[in-house]
Amino acid sequence: MRRPTEHKTLLHNLGFPRIGARRELKFAQEAFWKGEATEAALLGTAADLRQQNWQRQAGLDFVPVGDFSLYDQVLDMSFTLGNLPARIQGLEGSELDQYFRVARGRSANDADDNAVHAGEMTKWFDTNYHYIVPEFSAETCFSLNPARLLTQLAEAREQGHNAKPVLIGPITYLLLGKSKDETQPLSLLAQLLPVYAELLDLLAEQGVEWVQIDEPALVTDLSPEWQDAFRTAYAALSDSGVKLLLTTYFGQLGDNLELACSLPVAGLHLDAVNARAEVASVIRQLAADKVLSLGVVNGRNIWKTDLSALLDWLEPVAQQLGKRLWIAPSCSLLHVPVDLSSEQTLDAEFHSWLAFAQQKLDELRVIHSALNHGRDSVVAELAENLAALNSRRTSHRVHNPRVQKAVGAIDAALGERNSPYPQRVAVQREKLKLPLYPTTTIGSFPQTQGIRQNRRAFKRGELDAGEYEIRMKQEIEFSVKQQEALGLDVLVHGEAERNDMVEYFGEQLDGYAFSQFGWVQSYGSRCVKPPILFGDISRPNAMTVEWIKYAQSLTDKPMKGMLTGPVTILNWSFVRDDQPRSLSCQQLALAIRDEVQDLEAAGINIIQIDEAALREGLPLRRSQWNEYLSWAVESFRISANGVSDTTQIHTHMCYSEFNDIIEAIAQMDADVITIETSRSDMELLDVFDAFHYPNEIGPGVYDIHSPNIPSVEQMVKLMRLAAQRIPAERLWVNPDCGLKTRQWSEVIPALQNMVEAARVLRADRAAAA
Repeated sequence: MRRPTEHKTLLHNLGFPRIGARRELKFAQEAFWKGEATEAALLGTAADLRQQNWQRQAGLDFVPVGDFSLYDQVLDMSFTLGNLPARIQGLEGSELDQYFRVARGRSANDADDNAVHAGEMTKWFDTNYHYIVPEFSAETCFSLNPARLLTQLAEAREQGHNAKPVLIGPITYLLLGKSKDETQPLSLLAQLLPVYAELLDLLAEQGVEWVQIDEPALVTDLSPEWQDAFRTAYAALSDSGVKLLLTTYFGQLGDNLELACSLPVAGLHLDAVNARAEVASVIRQLAADKVLSLGVVNGRNIWKTDLSALLDWLEPVAQQLGKRLWIAPSCSLLHVPVDLSSEQTLDAEFHSWLAFAQQKLDELRVIHSALNHGRDSVVAELAENLAALNSRRTSHRVHNPRVQKAVGAIDAALGERNSPYPQRVAVQREKLKLPLYPTTTIGSFPQTQGIRQNRRAFKRGELDAGEYEIRMKQEIEFSVKQQEALGLDVLVHGEAERNDMVEYFGEQLDGYAFSQFGWVQSYGSRCVKPPILFGDISRPNAMTVEWIKYAQSLTDKPMKGMLTGPVTILNWSFVRDDQPRSLSCQQLALAIRDEVQDLEAAGINIIQIDEAALREGLPLRRSQWNEYLSWAVESFRISANGVSDTTQIHTHMCYSEFNDIIEAIAQMDADVITIETSRSDMELLDVFDAFHYPNEIGPGVYDIHSPNIPSVEQMVKLMRLAAQRIPAERLWVNPDCGLKTRQWSEVIPALQNMVEAARVLRADRAAAA
């Protein structure tokens, strides 16, 4: 029997899902925004969810406080630091109204004259979580607003929990932000640090012992100036009355390892899932009086941890560190669903393979007990864990020799079009006969209450397949008629039959499984339910062809076939951890390729293959980018390039900074790419000042994540900025993303304005000729 460590290893958590096991926060948010619930009701739901979350974490040595947010934790930090955009200052309403105006452009019952430009939104490191980008300028001032954090601290203590406040660290906060003028974010550090110091002193006065200060920037490439900023910041904060746990996650420290170990903090958290190889070096370099927190359970995937193997590695570490060792998940559990026990439809074998947030904490409790009391204290739990792991390893459901043979036969020819773009575009223009500045949408139209009710009834068996198909075709017909009335040039079928752009395809692919309540937050009230990729992927039948054929039969205008690309399906799934991601992506590419070819055979001449998550999967270290981009771009090309020159291939990317990978995007060789640019005022097009993008592009002019309706003038202005960089002959006019989350009452006038904007642009061109 292995001896337990002499000193108690502590157990804590970095963050917990905030949405609720049944998405209670989402529904409370949306009711408030619609004016159907009061501010007090929303705040009451939030308080109830916090209480439930802390109860789920009962028994931990420390529970996180401040990880709960009504929209986004980065936006919370901006409000805590008093960093509010000038455009919302002075507007009527509560602080919560101001908060939602930054998040989404308006709050509950805001009139049009209270609508403002929403804050820019982009991905949180390499996850599918979106944050609101902090804004900086020469006018930026910081001032402490601690009410939110102090309220949550008091609540947790009242419920008897040992609270550990969670803050986004000052360097990561500045690094995540953007300047609206020539101000360098790092130049604001001297102004920012006193506010952090004031906050830490206030927490010390409240009797707080430990503060978790998140600095995931430490797992990215940092210039010497940013590395020096870490030294400056933590030297300034080192004499606060609290102990700081400097928290890193999502990757390895790499060349920042020595820096992280040397900073004057009381403890360091390392992601020991992604950076296990660095643990020995960190132990050697970390001062003997500092705590080392190891994230030993994966906070971003849903597979059970191999507890016995983890203990084999961790027990010697515990013996070496004693009471200096803390254990936790690798990162906040924000990125996984709440509780597996809610799942009633998964079969028992597959259910046994999984662990959601609640179960990950249970795994940590087993590890914690084994380290402190010996493995004999958890014999039954370890045996159950081993049985589940063996079941998965030996299951016949995981491996498919036919799929493996097809992947083995992939060669370079699968990724090549018949002709280069200059030749293709000529035949496509001749066939499609589209006007200058063609208008289209990204794919989805509003998922109305009626659509959702019909889908639920079908899944419950209350509607048979025939009646469900009739009702969905009625929705498709409605969408097509609306688009024709609006005067759009390239139509879509509206995706009424689709629950989610990834889940819909996963449900029709072998190798996927699905949860009932496996929701995770993407942004604000937007939740996604990632499918679970557990085995080799294949496409038994066509997935979209009949729906698109029906839509095309309703109109003489071109109809886009709408597909989700292999890289996005991969990155927005819970993926296998028993084979390389690149191999799973190739399997997905072959399945989507089959669908593309079937759509072309059905007479669909425009096919959009969305790769919204291409950049999201980019490794955080530039040294690893080329490997990822090589197989990601190849996978897209495999899926897209089995068609004739007359078939126009589109792709779409949203809310990703892609200027630094523009060459890889060009290598995808899509005939048309649509991107998000509305919130950033076409900033994403700056790259085209230096890079000659060869194909056509649709810079989004309608911010669909806000209920605001853009004016004709706003959209014309954005497109004129785009035309300064991209020839008008290669520009499309479109929203920046799909419209499923909006209402028809918003969509119709916005698209009317968009079509009119295209007419203005064409008139401009005619007048200049």
